[in-house]
Amino acid sequence: MNPLRAPWSLRELVTGPVDGALRRSRERIAETEPRLRAWVEFAEAPEPVVSGPLGGVPLGVKDIIDVAGLPTRCGSPLRAGAPPARADAAIVTAWRRAGAVPVGKTITTEFAFFSPGPTDNPSAPGHTPGGSSSGSAAAVASGQVPLALGSQTAGSVIRPAAFCGVAALVLSHGRFPVDGVTGLSPSLDSHGFYTAGVGDLALAFSALTGEPDAAAAPPVPPRLLLWTGTAGPAMREALTAARDRLVAAGAVVEAFPEERLIAEVTAAHPVVMAYEAARELVDELARAPELSAPLANLLRTGARTPEAEYRRAQEVVRSAAGTVAKLLRSCDAILGPAAPGPAPAGLAATGDPVLSRPWQALGAPQLAVPGLSTADGLPLGLQLIGRAREETALLATGCWVERTLAG
Repeated sequence: MNPLRAPWSLRELVTGPVDGALRRSRERIAETEPRLRAWVEFAEAPEPVVSGPLGGVPLGVKDIIDVAGLPTRCGSPLRAGAPPARADAAIVTAWRRAGAVPVGKTITTEFAFFSPGPTDNPSAPGHTPGGSSSGSAAAVASGQVPLALGSQTAGSVIRPAAFCGVAALVLSHGRFPVDGVTGLSPSLDSHGFYTAGVGDLALAFSALTGEPDAAAAPPVPPRLLLWTGTAGPAMREALTAARDRLVAAGAVVEAFPEERLIAEVTAAHPVVMAYEAARELVDELARAPELSAPLANLLRTGARTPEAEYRRAQEVVRSAAGTVAKLLRSCDAILGPAAPGPAPAGLAATGDPVLSRPWQALGAPQLAVPGLSTADGLPLGLQLIGRAREETALLATGCWVERTLAG
């Protein structure tokens, strides 16, 4: 039995007595953190909170997101001496209003790009937990907290969820303000969060927004478009098996008809990201020799990118957005792989975000569904892509998919 993997059910916590939840979180962190290394800093022991629908649920916060009283270091030596934030980020304020209690800041890659932190993968020790929301994904997969915040510019929420075997939701671009978040690319940056399973995501999203709990919706077999992207052999095999199981349960699954278009959007995404990052992190670009090589190269590439090339990449995305929106009006979601395969061995790299790039460029909500694995037990994740600003509908589809795959 893997002692590091022990996801904590948010729904069971919220529907039962929440007394002791913060104590349980602190105890689990003390037990596992020396091996896991998912955290940067902890808040002073907060007073129990019982207001809001989450009523005191412990919350991890990615260390590019401000929490009042804690520094935001962004995984970078350039921010090593950062002072404590004077106020919460807008998204943290929203989660506090829902009843969540931040217990600390979780590890991120440097400025939410590729240079990894020290976090191990609780579901596959010795393998990367992914990036850049690695600490948050690992904290949820290990049961240190039942809820944690991430952000996504390329694949920084979906990929760690897939590698660590937990659920995650990336919100539609612009769904919540990004005030108090150290961004990388304004037209791509989106909020996201992790829980143990999709049903827990539905509960948390309902608490955050006041929308209905999607897990309570009548179970209706969905209509899905199957997108395979550049998945590797193990992921393709798992995706085929999942499709067959969903069809046997009543889902309609048809081939996604615009693979070439999505490949074009995938290629446009890094052009947009580099160009905007060089302008978003202009002060950091001036200190490029002090940055990790991946981030320094990104910023230098973006600074050299002609505006005309950036505009062309934007136009590719805008043109594709209409086609994809039309396709999504004909189905409930697009089903595809969340990552090319399982988490690669080693902690020196974070894996490839290629399968999230197009959907992030399009600003779509994305849902990571856990439950699949390789023959030797490494987690494999599916993702569902939904219509903009229709996260509740996407979560309802995700709940059906999760329950069906779990039997």
